[in-house]
Amino acid sequence: MISAVLAFAATLLERFIGYPRPVLNAVGHPVMWMGKLIEILEQNANNPAISAARRRRNGFVMLAILLATTAFISLLVVWTLRDIPFGWAVEIFLASTLIAQKELGMAVKSVADGLRESLTQGRHAVSHIVGRDPEQLNEDGVARAAVESLAENTSDGIIAPIFYLLLFGLPGVALYKAINTADSMVGHKNERFADFGFASAKLDDLANFIPARLSALIFTLTARLTSGMDHKAAWRSAKRDASQHRSPNAGWPEAAMAGAIGVKLGGARDYDGETVELATMGEGKDIIEPEDIDRALKLYSNSLWATLAVLFVLALIFG
Repeated sequence: MISAVLAFAATLLERFIGYPRPVLNAVGHPVMWMGKLIEILEQNANNPAISAARRRRNGFVMLAILLATTAFISLLVVWTLRDIPFGWAVEIFLASTLIAQKELGMAVKSVADGLRESLTQGRHAVSHIVGRDPEQLNEDGVARAAVESLAENTSDGIIAPIFYLLLFGLPGVALYKAINTADSMVGHKNERFADFGFASAKLDDLANFIPARLSALIFTLTARLTSGMDHKAAWRSAKRDASQHRSPNAGWPEAAMAGAIGVKLGGARDYDGETVELATMGEGKDIIEPEDIDRALKLYSNSLWATLAVLFVLALIFG
């Protein structure tokens, strides 16, 4: 199947259907399968008793095994589907499972809804989408975490998968998700993973370089078409503040969203009991409320529609 048609069809399907709960309960999810392989390899190769240099080498080997396995399976699936009736429909479904529009929007909306009920419910909802300690967050901290997660995961969970799906089809998006999953599991700069996860973290940074900046551009252009949004502040914030983020990529969508909806993101946050000071992004108000999450979700939704429209045009041209 032509990648542009596949990307449009998969994005459209996931936008409205998501990943069916019965399928999840029956067989799990592709990212869960990748995660299980990473977990097995990490347990056997990341022994704290061995040297740091060897753990770093083992991290490279783990990543190579993960990517080789993912490439082999995804290519085998594509080749098999091309020889069976309606294989194209299965390919569309499989590609759609690696995009996360529906679940991300629902998860972030639940934070706004939870905060309107109580801080406790807001903390519980945000614990499902961020790594920081929710019990240390006040209402502003919970809302801030939700908006930051929405912005960053728009890039990692939606724009990047679509980007690689467009370029390389199902194997491309599968390999990207393997890289991103490895980074989320072992790409941490703590004592356990600093060496073993080095390769995963660096490759994820490389894989997300273009999608992160593309996400900032999409937020900016969509803000231009969305009432109450400031597209000039979105791009100004991205250019000025993104490089101050400790991640080479996450700052781009976060800063663009901050500027568009008129808030400041970043600042101090707690991870595993440790306070981390991060740069401030955006130039709007300091205190974020549930209504600001609603505004972020509006920009997010419109950005998804804009992306879908572009994919439709590409499918017409190259289909």
